[in-house]
Amino acid sequence: MATVISHMSMSLDGFVAGPDQSQENPLGIGGHAVHRWHMGSLLPEDVPWTEQLLERGNAYVMGRNMFGPIRGPWEGDWRGWWGEEPPYHAPVFVLTHHAREPLEMAGGTTFYFVTDGFDSALKQASEVAGEDGVVDIAGGASTVRQAMASGALDELVVDLAPVVLGRGESMFDLSHVELTPVEVGHSPRATHIRYRVSPRS
Repeated sequence: MATVISHMSMSLDGFVAGPDQSQENPLGIGGHAVHRWHMGSLLPEDVPWTEQLLERGNAYVMGRNMFGPIRGPWEGDWRGWWGEEPPYHAPVFVLTHHAREPLEMAGGTTFYFVTDGFDSALKQASEVAGEDGVVDIAGGASTVRQAMASGALDELVVDLAPVVLGRGESMFDLSHVELTPVEVGHSPRATHIRYRVSPRS
């Protein structure tokens, strides 16, 4: 079966995005500071972690909130935050309650809109990735919580930024899992921790 991973930036107080996500604030108010370590000019210590951020997945699963700010039925021609060539270069399965035809983008990314839940999206992504491949749970917070609750997550990388948001989107529901640290790196902008994830006994 495919290895299932997630790689998420997080504030010191446990939020992966700030409150009030909108088209003007895709990461929520203040959320950009949590992700600054991999945006723009990189520090040398952050380069290998940035390379891992979007280079390991053979397929991806993400929530609708990560795909865009639109709620309810699809309106217009929203095509994601990333322009005509998203950074995934692989199939991306988007969780939504509203059906939509697949959206093929430049660079090998196709968004598939899944209306029958996380387990279905993960199954489709795993079939695409293959037994030796990697499925990346790209976010946001709710989708990572669902991956933890399902017992499917094998590895979690947390990039802990020296930022306090006060409120926002938390990905942690640790009642389902045990986290064992297996690798740590750091820079002035983030502490990177790779965890092995196992079911809580």
